[in-house]
Amino acid sequence: MSSIFKWFKSADSRLESGGRFGPYRLHELVNEGGMAQLWLASNNREETFALRIALPSLSSINRKRFVQGCEALSKIPSHPNLIQYFDHGKCDQTPYLAMEYIEGANIRELLAVEDEILVLKIWEILFGSASALEHIHDHGFLHLDYKPENIVISRGGTPKLIDFDLCVRKPTKPIVLKPAGTPSYMAPEILLKNPADQRSDIFAFGVLAYELFTHRRPFVGDSSEEVLRKMLDPKTPLIPPSEYNSDISSGLNRVILKCLERNPDKRYPHMSVVIRDLQDAP
Repeated sequence: MSSIFKWFKSADSRLESGGRFGPYRLHELVNEGGMAQLWLASNNREETFALRIALPSLSSINRKRFVQGCEALSKIPSHPNLIQYFDHGKCDQTPYLAMEYIEGANIRELLAVEDEILVLKIWEILFGSASALEHIHDHGFLHLDYKPENIVISRGGTPKLIDFDLCVRKPTKPIVLKPAGTPSYMAPEILLKNPADQRSDIFAFGVLAYELFTHRRPFVGDSSEEVLRKMLDPKTPLIPPSEYNSDISSGLNRVILKCLERNPDKRYPHMSVVIRDLQDAP
């Protein structure tokens, strides 16, 4: 299995391997994205962490998202299918998050190379990914960025949900949420700026499940407008995943299609019901 992270050096990083960042010693720059650098780090007890450090160039909006994501993860109890939280704070006004370091690859990377673990462990991955989402909802949060890139599969085949930058408190009733994230995994009600709730995450789970079993997304587009147009156009019907994969049972087919209902009122109301039906689906 390929590594979850691609090792490289940052050309202009002010942080250096062997240096310190607050209470942590930095060992290797593991990855750098649009929001943060990810370092392999350790504390004074030689415990190892993945240390996510916000980029100095972050806009105020993204800095706020980074901090809110840290705070959300800190309030959600640990779970076998959730990245483990250890610490967050600021060092020289730079926000950071210390979390579990996982050796593995995210689902997007595994799909790209057609890794056999997606066949050998597909049901464990599906149930674990569903369980993580149920756990988040049960403890009062929406993830809102649920997609293959944000589910890491450990070398042993355990899925771990990561990246809580867009996470918000679960509303007591549907509310309008600002569209953010990846359009292909966003529910129609979010793209339309209509009231949304946990059922929007359930839609994203449906897209993930569809992709896991067919290696394609139900709706594809280069922009949120194109994705939305395909989602809502009656001339673009949703092709059942079983048409792409004859091994998909009728039960699993029904679960995935119900998660992907365009109207949230026709979708599953809670992940617990999704998991119940998945247990009868194989």
